[in-house]
Amino acid sequence: MSELIDNRKHRQEILKGIIRDLHAGVDPEDVKDRFGELLDQVGAAEIAEIEQSLINEGLPVEEVQKLCDVHVAVFKESLDKQFAAVDAKAGQMKVAGRTLDPLKEENEVITQLVKDIQAIVASISDAKDGTNIDGLLAEWDAKHQQLLTVDQHYSKKENILFPYLERYGISGPSSVMWGTHDEIRASLKDVSQVIENAKEKVASRTLAVEIGNLVLPVLNDVSEMVYKEENILFPLCLETFTEDEWKEITAQLKDPMATQYKKKDGLATAAISGLGLAGIDLDIGVLTPEQINLVLTHLPIDITFVDEKDEVAYFSLGKERFFERTRAVIGRKVQFCHPPSSMGVVERILEDFKSGRKDTADFWINMKGTMLYIRYFAVRDQDGKYRGTLEVTQNITEIQKLTGEKRIYDYED
Repeated sequence: MSELIDNRKHRQEILKGIIRDLHAGVDPEDVKDRFGELLDQVGAAEIAEIEQSLINEGLPVEEVQKLCDVHVAVFKESLDKQFAAVDAKAGQMKVAGRTLDPLKEENEVITQLVKDIQAIVASISDAKDGTNIDGLLAEWDAKHQQLLTVDQHYSKKENILFPYLERYGISGPSSVMWGTHDEIRASLKDVSQVIENAKEKVASRTLAVEIGNLVLPVLNDVSEMVYKEENILFPLCLETFTEDEWKEITAQLKDPMATQYKKKDGLATAAISGLGLAGIDLDIGVLTPEQINLVLTHLPIDITFVDEKDEVAYFSLGKERFFERTRAVIGRKVQFCHPPSSMGVVERILEDFKSGRKDTADFWINMKGTMLYIRYFAVRDQDGKYRGTLEVTQNITEIQKLTGEKRIYDYED
């Protein structure tokens, strides 16, 4: 066994050296000629493991992302052989209840859309000057709008598959793939503008140039991503996840908000892994009472919860409260927490919530130069039964001043 481990370690060191050579500019064909026999032994999990190791050793994720297509090209023949063997045995990526069919079916649609668009833009590029291409543009626009839904496909990977891989310390390859997702998303937005300009006859570079420089490359990137999913990501997932994890993943692929925890009656508790602490088992996740309190007191809003008996059950104690609350208010009828002049309105809101006529009530006031947004929400259980009212107050003074955009990439030290 130790000999096999040593051989694997030795093989991986050689493979890491190969990838370093590729990043240094060595010709991929030369690499395949020199290491063909070794490359034939490499599978999806090992590629991910090698990339993760290189990232852990300090190779920037962006650098790996930049040459990811080169890595895939070098290992392509081996991946094709291994995927064919897995696919023949497993059918449509089903192994003992493990299924990625929803994502594979979406890939089939994506692949066909790419082919359709490639044919359309080829016809546009070949059209002679003066030819009316309005029909082709309309057809392209319709197909492009469908292709934009690839964003939802990528989100499923980012928010469902990647977190499970990260449980096993596999985060580097996921980060590389996510970075490519964002590049594709940005390029597809640029294509949307190209189509709009062409439809509106807005003067820019010739459409044929835009197709060659932007449209065809991003279509190729989308196709390459399908290949990476089918031949690297999906087999890696099949080799990695447990049967219980596959049940959770399958449920979430059908419904991204599906809970991965079984419903329990009453106040359930569960051990938080590695901490030895008893936590409250929520619909999504497990938190200790301390964590719940910290979350609620760090929200940039004031919260007050009134139960179905109209009694104040909770209010948050953040750094700044807009309306005074004392501990004595807990258990007090909410009607008595307001001046007599507004008590009638409070009663109407509660009655509207209890009867189901309304679910929200919104107000905003200017208090000493601060604009406050006050919202009331009817809280109902899964059966629709009224369980109380949530009051949320937020200072929106600075929010009202926002213009343009500030993205996470604009974060400054």
